Amino acid sequence: MSKMSKIKKLTGSFRYTQWDPCLIISQILATQFMLYVSLSLLVAIMQDLTGSTRTLDHIFEYHEIHVKDNEGRSMILAFVLNAIAGAYLLWLLVGRTKLCLDFSCTYYGIHLIVCWFYNGLFPTTFSWWALNISCAAIMCVAGEFLCLRTELQAIPLSNIGAKVDL
Repeated sequence: MSKMSKIKKLTGSFRYTQWDPCLIISQILATQFMLYVSLSLLVAIMQDLTGSTRTLDHIFEYHEIHVKDNEGRSMILAFVLNAIAGAYLLWLLVGRTKLCLDFSCTYYGIHLIVCWFYNGLFPTTFSWWALNISCAAIMCVAGEFLCLRTELQAIPLSNIGAKVDL
């Protein structure tokens, strides 16, 4: 037995992890798609509640994020609710506590690039940055909480055969 295989055997791991780019890319695409769908639905609901016209500017235009009026505040609420939905999606699609930060940052990083191209300018407003950083933190922490609860569930020992008093 080689030295490297002995080391791998001794390190132990709860799960066997292997780098699978197809799985990672499909998880990123599914997360992006589902979060943009949920954000679109939330923004549409908020636009109906505030009586504003439906437009993609509310999702991608960084000047739309403000606290001056009800329309801006409703967009902030939609983004925060979407971050909570994102945590649930992380739990469903990714299911690993240690990957929640990566997928949260990936979603909001791609959203930054999309907003940058949509506007033709790099987002410069404080409110846009504060909202997106806060939403990334909410999505990450809540996703980690949900995934950790699943990962820490007791492993059933009923299939062992003989009952053991632990």
